[in-house]
Amino acid sequence: MSDDCIFCSIVAGDIPARVVAETDDALAFLDANPMARGHTLVIPKGHHQRIADLSRAESRAVFDLVHELAPAVEDAVDADAHTIGVNDGPDAGQEVPHAHVHIIPRFEGDGGGPIHVAAGDRPDLGDDELDEIADAIAE
Repeated sequence: MSDDCIFCSIVAGDIPARVVAETDDALAFLDANPMARGHTLVIPKGHHQRIADLSRAESRAVFDLVHELAPAVEDAVDADAHTIGVNDGPDAGQEVPHAHVHIIPRFEGDGGGPIHVAAGDRPDLGDDELDEIADAIAE
């Protein structure tokens, strides 16, 4: 736990939240500043800033809860679909330095775009560069 983390304070019960699900290692609650009706956050109970900082068990707990909740969130608000996203680090738009996954209900004509728009303009990459990147990731 981190003393100055709002999500850790929610886990500790010091700050109220609209909790929708809880396991031993993960907690899910409605986003206080939602992008859509039903926007839900799923967090590890332990304080970790980035997804890569989670243990395999913690990661599994978070993503198992995402898997379970995504259709329930969609059904609860009669959404047409949902977007699941992670802003992993400040440069990716992460506002709270505690790893979390967004489940955002989507509605026909909601004006939102695909997750592809999150990174701005697409780079112009040739086959050689794509091969280099693929090799670097695989290593």
